[in-house]
Amino acid sequence: MEHRRIMIVDDDEEIRHLLIHHLQKARMIPFEAAGGREAIRILEYQEIDLIVLDLMMDDLSGWALLDHLQTTGVSIPVIVLSARQLESDKIETLGAGADDFVTKPFSPGELIARIKANLRRYKPAWNNTIVSCGDFTYDTAAMRLRGPAGHARLTPIEGALLELFMREAGRVFTKEELFKAVWKLDQFDANLVNVYINHLRKKLENDPSNPRYIQTIWGIGYRFTGGAS
Repeated sequence: MEHRRIMIVDDDEEIRHLLIHHLQKARMIPFEAAGGREAIRILEYQEIDLIVLDLMMDDLSGWALLDHLQTTGVSIPVIVLSARQLESDKIETLGAGADDFVTKPFSPGELIARIKANLRRYKPAWNNTIVSCGDFTYDTAAMRLRGPAGHARLTPIEGALLELFMREAGRVFTKEELFKAVWKLDQFDANLVNVYINHLRKKLENDPSNPRYIQTIWGIGYRFTGGAS
């Protein structure tokens, strides 16, 4: 994890300085931006490995920056760091393309652990770039999926979850197994698994309300069929 480039986007200078200190202790290279527009300028000339993003900023909000990343096809893992604590805020943010959500006040140690977990997930250990299973082909480098519903671009978490499913099609995973394999964190969050299963179904399934490929195994978890009967 050494020398990874982490950009902190937050209009609170004290938070930026606190995170810079802890990132440097973790031997990462911090960049800072006080708003979304400054972050976009940094992205134009720096290769950034991960973004820690506040939502409520005067100079282009975190919501607007997430939208910019999505529309321009920039695939960088994003951890939202926000004082907003409603479950609906968390779900909406993850749906907008964020990969993780940490509420303020926060533990710097926990945030560094989440940064490392997201970086491990974003750089997959498997060497093959193209993964095929049944009706689907997934390019892990470009994070592009081709299937019966057409082409779709996946976020890093969606991609890691789908790749796990595709490489072990037919296996029934518990929600906790999926969480530990994809999020790589100790504190189990079943809601995150549910949210991303729904995201994947919208991109894989012709009828997400009646899923064919990602099947719910009631009382246990989920199974990916890939189109196999």
